Amino acid sequence: MHQKVKFMENAVNSSNQNQGSDLVVGLDIGTTKIAAIVGRKNEFGKVEILGIGKAESLGVTRGVVVNIEQTVASIKAAVAIAADKANVDIGEVIVGIAGQHIKSVQHRGMITRQSLDDEVNQKDVDTLIDNMHRLVMSPGEEIIHVIPQEYIIDSEIGIKNPIGHAGIRLEGNFHIITGQVSAVKNIFKCVNRAGLETVDLHLEPLASADAVLSDEEKEAGVVLVDIGGGTTDVAIFYDGIIRHTAVIPFGGNIITDDIKEGCSIIKTQAEQLKIRFGSALAQENQENEIISIPGLRGRPHKEISVKFLAQIIQARMEEILEFVLFEIKNSGYERKLSAGIVVTGGGSMLKHLPQLVMLTTGMDCRIGTPNEHLAAADDELKNPLYATGVGLVMKGIEKYEREAKRGNNTMKVAEVTQEEKKKEEKKVVDHSKKKAGTFFDTLITRAKDWMSDDIE
Repeated sequence: MHQKVKFMENAVNSSNQNQGSDLVVGLDIGTTKIAAIVGRKNEFGKVEILGIGKAESLGVTRGVVVNIEQTVASIKAAVAIAADKANVDIGEVIVGIAGQHIKSVQHRGMITRQSLDDEVNQKDVDTLIDNMHRLVMSPGEEIIHVIPQEYIIDSEIGIKNPIGHAGIRLEGNFHIITGQVSAVKNIFKCVNRAGLETVDLHLEPLASADAVLSDEEKEAGVVLVDIGGGTTDVAIFYDGIIRHTAVIPFGGNIITDDIKEGCSIIKTQAEQLKIRFGSALAQENQENEIISIPGLRGRPHKEISVKFLAQIIQARMEEILEFVLFEIKNSGYERKLSAGIVVTGGGSMLKHLPQLVMLTTGMDCRIGTPNEHLAAADDELKNPLYATGVGLVMKGIEKYEREAKRGNNTMKVAEVTQEEKKKEEKKVVDHSKKKAGTFFDTLITRAKDWMSDDIE
């Protein structure tokens, strides 16, 4: 029988928090694929992935839901695969949001405190952030994230954590991310119709950044370029803080369309050509390398030069990178990005892409894979395709730990069936001399063993 994953209203005991957080499910609703990933933080502080489910995304265009029924079917398929692999019943998820409707603005907020003698506390900070959530947006838009940049206390600037400081006037610079109300509601609707509940909504490039960037890169200054099927997301970090976000309305799908038109073939053949033989740099390919494609219904085979294919891909990728370069210049941090560019997402798997990025932008580049913070990542997880999904799991774990510290934990834990309780009690007896700890500690640390036993 499966574990039942749900949220609890009461906080877990503080003695259990250091043993690893509970199960979290990230749901990446993309243009080309929908991925569900089940994970948790283990006792060593690493993220452990227990199950991955992937399904073709049929109802999403450029990050926006356009067909609810098809999207619901894809969500159900991905979640079912992940639940089966992780041996859990999934009830609630952390969902990612992207799309060309996403916008960002900078804003400064300020509150006046009552007493100079009292130190700034968490309530003061929460009040300032809540005020940002009440800003009046353009019609049809709502605030998704309010991200602090820095705080100012009585004209003292550059404060990252104001708690404990003394002062009357507390100000903050914030990076505010907004999205269309209709797009957000459609995501909630799809998740609900799939029999799930949305616990939290996160901007996908921020989730991807958590999965593929190191703290040192964020400190030095880095550009994350997440190339998805319908859009390319850009996030710029400097001094450890998100400074700029943007969404470019082009992604891997438009490259496929270019190949389809340029080679006069059908879309499925174009996608396979891109995946198997695609290169982002034409000069790295030879003129005499030829691909033969079966003709339709008895028609003659088509022969396509690998170099010609690369020329089509390079032309579109250069256009996308020009947009990225524009966003970098627009951010004002062009000369402060010592760590260069990190490219991730499904579109980053093109051969020779880092070389093209360096030639186009003049900045160092690497491919970002989501195994940076994972415990014993297998080959499947070393794919940039899963960067957003893994990042959403990490965001869920952060929320779990944050709520636990405040004594108001609403994050999910595994609810065990009676049969599993009996099985666990037997394990506790058998291993009591080897491992001390509460029943709940043992439950968490032995969960992986149950799954292995069930699979065998």
